[in-house]
Amino acid sequence: MARRYLIVGTGGAGVAAAEAIQNHDPGGHILLIGDEPHGFYSRPGLAYLLTGEVPERQLFLSQARSFQQLNARAVKLNPQAHQLTLDNGDTHTYDRLLIATGSSAVMPAIPGIDLAGMVKLDNLDDARHILKLARRGKSAVVIGGGITALEIVEGLVTRGVKTHYLMRGNRYWRNVLDETESSIVEQRLRKKGVQLHYGAHITEIEGKKARIEAIHTNTGQRLKCNIVAIAVGVRPRLSLAQTADLRIDRGILTDEYLQTSAADVFAAGDVAQVFDPLTNAAGLDTLWGVAVTQGRTAGQNMVGGRVPYQKRIPFNVTRLADLTTTLIGMVGHGSDDDLLSIARGDSETWRYQPDGMAAQTTFEVNRLRLVIGPQTILGAVVMGDQTLSQPLHHLITHQVDISAVRDQLLAPHALLPEIVTKFWTTWRQTHATP
Repeated sequence: MARRYLIVGTGGAGVAAAEAIQNHDPGGHILLIGDEPHGFYSRPGLAYLLTGEVPERQLFLSQARSFQQLNARAVKLNPQAHQLTLDNGDTHTYDRLLIATGSSAVMPAIPGIDLAGMVKLDNLDDARHILKLARRGKSAVVIGGGITALEIVEGLVTRGVKTHYLMRGNRYWRNVLDETESSIVEQRLRKKGVQLHYGAHITEIEGKKARIEAIHTNTGQRLKCNIVAIAVGVRPRLSLAQTADLRIDRGILTDEYLQTSAADVFAAGDVAQVFDPLTNAAGLDTLWGVAVTQGRTAGQNMVGGRVPYQKRIPFNVTRLADLTTTLIGMVGHGSDDDLLSIARGDSETWRYQPDGMAAQTTFEVNRLRLVIGPQTILGAVVMGDQTLSQPLHHLITHQVDISAVRDQLLAPHALLPEIVTKFWTTWRQTHATP
């Protein structure tokens, strides 16, 4: 008899799991269940939809089309009975089940937050809503830190909306970027006409006829606006796991095999807080690539495999104020006043203050920062010229011994790109596969 697999969530983790199951158990019955009305599309691509660089049709990905899907919300999970209940009352039994419900934007308790003109950027409908408001909106206020806030800012500015950007702290994304990197981003935003406000947060949203008219800040300012965007972090969607009494911390706790505390129930993606045997800790990631890898691993284990999820060095290529930026490994500086939770497109690994020394080089808008440990490079931020992104990713991921050039890298005014390029070229030649 064919084994029955239920996957709750139709994003990157859910679809990757379905593909893995199909590859390893072709006769299995796979059903994807999700409340995303538009099916499977690229969440990272929403930023480019806002700026008009990518048409909506290019966001849709073909991988999920071969799987049976239900557009519904799962409301109750009974692991003992191996039964899932949907919001329409239907029930489905399973042999293996994956929770890949993702995360949702945190909406702080601000007076007036329910007024028309309030936006976030969780999904395609949110992006459509922002674009619709931008067509007639004259001014906007964006609050929050990290990548999503900047995606909204740049989308609004591109659409001709006068935009105020409020930061609780004294600079942009202070838990990941250093002062120079934050300054580069801020200067580029100012050139676009964005008005930056430091040490500021919204205390009240003022409305007229149920629509946003202005906001008030803790600094006593009143800023007129038609749009208010919130990007203060995301939280895993845990309601389904809570109905099943699964072990939960900030996310659904899993072992290194993506197995939850209930037999035959797995979790992957933004919702999963996965145990890492190397650090003896469980952490959250909201990176698309991580979700896909976790989903693929979960799918293999759902068919009976015993494949541990191996946490990779966090790697993300994004754009900050139109400047291509790559973040690799441990580069951070602790907490961020602008975030109530982890940012979308973020990794908690980036936030760690590594036990290493920083080396940095800046040429106008090209910047390279390396965090260097006793024998290896622990992390890197590459802004602008991306020539060294892939070599550094390899050197950091494989923990290549850089002792031979460590002193050169840490020397005052070192030309880091030249040193790294020369080391990479030599290392690759001596370690080339015959």
